Parts: sequence; structure tokens; C-alpha cells
Amino acid sequence: MKLIIAIIQPDKLDDVKEELYRAEVNLLTVSEVMGHGRQKGYTEIYRGVKETGNLLRKIRLEIAVNENFVEPTIKAIIRGAKTGEIGDGKIFVLDLKECIRIRTEERGPTAIG
Repeated sequence: MKLIIAIIQPDKLDDVKEELYRAEVNLLTVSEVMGHGRQKGYTEIYRGVKETGNLLRKIRLEIAVNENFVEPTIKAIIRGAKTGEIGDGKIFVLDLKECIRIRTEERGPTAIG
């Protein structure tokens, strides 16, 4: 079992969800987060004064999958999120020690769905 965490651009969420559904990955958690990578925020001119914002709005996806869905999930996220520009995001894959479905108390791979 793995936990896949992806940080993507907000405007790519619908595209990523569509690609995930095509890959038969239907269970995900979505959060709005703030952060920056190499682009280090943004610069705007407000009333003639240059202002720099350090944090950009991003979307964080968390997806728990069984081993056979790891690569299809990664590929779906990349297909949906990739523009080729700085700021496309990152994908992190972590080992998932345990998963428990509260309703049935199932554990492990069957609890993921």
C-alpha cells in the first residue's frame, strides 16, 4: 500500500481528476494549500510599488492505493497536471503502513477500496 501526495496547480485539478477516473482511481482527498517551489512566489505592481508574494495557491491531492495502482496513478497525475512550465508540481510516494475502513473495520489493502 502506498500514499501518493501530489501538489498541483489549482487550474489543473479538473484535468487531473478526469485522468484519475480514466485510470479507475476514484478515491482521493483534495486540499487547498499555500506554498512555493523554484518560482519563489510572484511579483506584482500595486499602485506603482513592486510587491512580492512568497506563497502561491496550490492543490494537494492525497490518494491511498494498492501496489498495482501506484504507476497508473502517477501517470494519470502527470498527464493531467503537466504543462512543461516551472510550477507544475510534485508527486511524493510514501509507504502506507496501515489503512482501516471505519464502517467495517477492514484493514489493509481491502480497506483502501
